[in-house]
Amino acid sequence: MKHNNQVYNNALDLIGNTPLIKLNKITADFKGHYFAKVEAFNPGHSSKDRIALYIIEQAEKQGVLKPGDTIIETTSGNTGFSLAMVSIIKGYKCILAVSSKSSADKIDMLKTMGAQVYVCPAHVPADDPKSYYEVAKRLHKETPGSVYINQYFNALNIDAHYQSTGPEIWKQTNGKITHLVACSGTGGTISGTAKYLKEQNPDIKILGVDAYGSVLKKYHETREFDEKEIYPYRIEGLGKNLIPTATEFDVIDSFVKVTDAESALTAREIAKTEGLFVGYTSGAAMQAIKQLQEDDVFSENDLIVVIFPDHGSRYMSKVYSDKWMEEQGFLDEDVVKETKDIQFI
Repeated sequence: MKHNNQVYNNALDLIGNTPLIKLNKITADFKGHYFAKVEAFNPGHSSKDRIALYIIEQAEKQGVLKPGDTIIETTSGNTGFSLAMVSIIKGYKCILAVSSKSSADKIDMLKTMGAQVYVCPAHVPADDPKSYYEVAKRLHKETPGSVYINQYFNALNIDAHYQSTGPEIWKQTNGKITHLVACSGTGGTISGTAKYLKEQNPDIKILGVDAYGSVLKKYHETREFDEKEIYPYRIEGLGKNLIPTATEFDVIDSFVKVTDAESALTAREIAKTEGLFVGYTSGAAMQAIKQLQEDDVFSENDLIVVIFPDHGSRYMSKVYSDKWMEEQGFLDEDVVKETKDIQFI
């Protein structure tokens, strides 16, 4: 229970009610008014705190989870961190099957939070025994008293955002929001938030962000799963090589695809222009806004809310490492010059 004098029983009381922050410089030449829902203000530094707490509390209410039980999940990092945090506070064990695409920072964080971590190869089909989906299922079968969260196919993932993120955005914009721009991975954030907002005003446009190498955009447009769309890409927590049932495609108006390089560079740009140190998917969401703005999607009076899902500290060995960026070929000469203007005395 939250206290009015801002003293809290534990970190879980701080989940949700994240700020909406106006974007000023990066959108200076764009039509419309832009606000970021900055989910790094959650105690676990990402939007996944919301689903971790909500799903676990629902499992407790249903008697599925009992003291001393084990929570098992597939994660690219953030959901795992949130589940590990909630598990520590509530007294559960936590086992995580993690994609090898996850940054070393994220994997170290999970271990620090007391989770048992299994790193699984990222670029294998979803039904491969080594995929993190199949590894999590196997661990669940082998571990008595375990609960598999299964965020990709768990309707509670949608529900968590329907109950919290959607109402918060509606209230924070005084019902004036015209567009929501959000990345789609499991689809819980965009689907739950969109569902609530569309119930308040069906004219609100929901614009999903997908990655090149992912199947979501084409599936949304054709309802066909096309394996030819799948190839390796670097953004974590965005896009999918399967169709998650935690995505309600009917509440999403359209998708835009973004590249690994532009998303990474835009994340860096957000830090340099707005002073917000955000993660890779935040860069992807902002890159989508740039592309939509070029396509003249927004008008002068529109109020656009973009969800920034996590904190930049999770990407120190990737997006915020000049070495990694250069290895990927993401830094052109001008950017390299700019980032090397550090003087050692």
